[in-house]
Amino acid sequence: MAGEKTGVEFQVQQDLVKMLEFAAEKYKLGDKDKALRCILDYIATDADWDEIFKRIRCIRCGPDGGWSKDAHDAKV
Repeated sequence: MAGEKTGVEFQVQQDLVKMLEFAAEKYKLGDKDKALRCILDYIATDADWDEIFKRIRCIRCGPDGGWSKDAHDAKV
């Protein structure tokens, strides 16, 4: 548990909560909070911010309606 944690509240779609829970379970992270912290650490250190924030993505606008474990598993 590196660093002091601060509680924050924000809203995401239910499919993203399921995605975080899936990642936490698959990678034995403990909980969805840790999964989100891993994503945020990646963005902070390794990601291309222009690729993330300038490209418009709306996975809920398509026919699938958001993230799903089945779609994820099909890509792997």
